[in-house]
Amino acid sequence: MSPTRRTLIRTALTAGAAIPLLSACVTGGSDDDDPAAGNTGAKSADNPLGVKADAPLEVVIFKGGYGDEYAKHAETLYTQRYAGAKIDHKGLQKVGVALQPRFVANTPPDVVDNTGADRLDIAVLVGAKQVSDLTTLLDAPAFDDPSKKLRDTLLPGVVDDGTFDKVPRTLNFTYTVWGLWYSKKLFAAKGWAYPKTWDDMLALCATIKAAGIAPWTYQGKYPEYINDPLLSMAAKTGGLEQVKAVDNLEPNAWKAPGLVSAAEAFAELAAKGYIMGGSEALSHTEAQAAWCQGKAAFIPCGSWLESEQKGVTPDGFDMVMGPVPSRTASDRLKQTAVQAASSESFLVPAKAKNPAGGMEYLRILFSKQSAKAFAESAGTLPAVAGATDGLTLSSGLSSVRDAVQAAGPETFTYRFRTWYAPLAKAVDDATGELVNKRITAAQWSERIQKAADGIAKDSSVQKYTR
Repeated sequence: MSPTRRTLIRTALTAGAAIPLLSACVTGGSDDDDPAAGNTGAKSADNPLGVKADAPLEVVIFKGGYGDEYAKHAETLYTQRYAGAKIDHKGLQKVGVALQPRFVANTPPDVVDNTGADRLDIAVLVGAKQVSDLTTLLDAPAFDDPSKKLRDTLLPGVVDDGTFDKVPRTLNFTYTVWGLWYSKKLFAAKGWAYPKTWDDMLALCATIKAAGIAPWTYQGKYPEYINDPLLSMAAKTGGLEQVKAVDNLEPNAWKAPGLVSAAEAFAELAAKGYIMGGSEALSHTEAQAAWCQGKAAFIPCGSWLESEQKGVTPDGFDMVMGPVPSRTASDRLKQTAVQAASSESFLVPAKAKNPAGGMEYLRILFSKQSAKAFAESAGTLPAVAGATDGLTLSSGLSSVRDAVQAAGPETFTYRFRTWYAPLAKAVDDATGELVNKRITAAQWSERIQKAADGIAKDSSVQKYTR
């Protein structure tokens, strides 16, 4: 199976990259990751990182769906401040293939957008001390608001997403939110209101089905898509401690009441015939096309859906995303809580010739000015808070922004998918069986817990905690 965009976003968060460095060939850097050890100048209020004004800067950008014009925009701002600096810009498709030999030789660029299917294995880089500690950058004044530290201008979870063993090593530029998508035009025409509770969802599904429309479809060949609303519901019921218990492979974590209850909810959705027939056989593009054609009212997906569907979405469809409904009246998180994570991962190599310049480039890139330009061109939510303020946004992106604002600090993400690929597959397989009525919620819980226990007991598998 080819990787979906959702899979690439998920695996971009931590280990699991496609191009591993040969650790035996990587010479570890010094324990001193201070960028001052490189090509630096005097620090000042206007130059808090001590950039040497005329030092060359090499920037490598993954030139994927977002292109690289947004990166060049930040480079222009950089040269406006450091007029003597010559920037060597490289827009690449296969970042890992191009840069692996350079990391092995200790001659990496100054800043790298380590993204795409052929990115470098960040966990190996970190283990070999090849990635700078970004604490100095995060504690520096924000480029366009010196009254704030850079870290305080980022959306919730962004710093944590790039942290390894309590040290920030990468900084992710885009922000992905997961929820349930529907056509605002269809709902307005039918007089339907988006449900805030699961009971309301089931009642609405009955109404939708009576109208001759399938209430739900999903990307059946990739059941990970329908895992998202199930696990989001479970997180709202059981709270963040339950999420951490799952990620930390704690005994019986998958038997927690919140998880079993969420599985029961989705088993009921299937049992009542509220999932479009044949969904199990559909790819992500086929299911999303059927939804855009009005064959189903809801589809689960991440916030890239709108841009992914540009070529097939009818005019006036007005797709919008809503947060997963609450399961119970006593949920630990509010109904507005959303599953969210950052991606498009930037790093500053520890062996860079100009690490101070690399960090300064990121300080500029992660400014509201740069992020706003990115949002306008890419139609995607940046990781910088307030980057979309004042912009005229599409219906989808507007709803994603509103969902993040409504969630406030109540955003969450699971890490097991990127930490333990076999467990992720076990969850995907079990959920596919669940929503196709071949196993019960109790069997779903048992199967996944058995897989989690196997990984916990396997001494050959590196373990992570949060």
